[in-house]
Amino acid sequence: MATEEPVFKLVLQTEAFEVREYPALIAAEVSVDGDRSEAVNAGFRLLAGYIFGGNTRSQSIAMTAPVIQAPPAGEKIAMTAPVTQTGNADAWVIRFIMPSSYTLDTLPTPNDPKVQLKTLPPSRLAVVRFSGLAHEADIAQKTAELIDFIAANHLRAAGPPSLARYNPPWTLWFLRRNEVMIPLQVETAH
Repeated sequence: MATEEPVFKLVLQTEAFEVREYPALIAAEVSVDGDRSEAVNAGFRLLAGYIFGGNTRSQSIAMTAPVIQAPPAGEKIAMTAPVTQTGNADAWVIRFIMPSSYTLDTLPTPNDPKVQLKTLPPSRLAVVRFSGLAHEADIAQKTAELIDFIAANHLRAAGPPSLARYNPPWTLWFLRRNEVMIPLQVETAH
């Protein structure tokens, strides 16, 4: 069975970049400290514990993709090139999007208080995809390219970049799918 991914509407697509609109989504997330690699591993373990039965119903919840890693909410990151994902470089939010068949009311409560369930509001994201192991230099390069795309298309960033990883760790490095995503301001008509 294929791994569920969040649905989105494609607003703009070029050879290398996309602008996507996502509906409201339900996420399980944890805040963890450490460098990017340590944080994603620790966060993944906590979230996997929840979806593999570490909840009030001992219920398994299907794994979805991607696993998303971002600086904590409220972190301000300068939107200049080149950009690296810094803010507080030792604090991260790791997020699993819950399967679309669930609501906050139908998801079991996590046993671990570090795991929080929340509704993410609808969003518009600029996205660039790349393969490989998502080393810091790759992430920084793709982030800078995405910022250039945003500027060239007269779009406005509305928050810091996040890293989305789509594949399990046993996937060969050259087959791995990663994305850098930057939220965009949605222009409203006056």
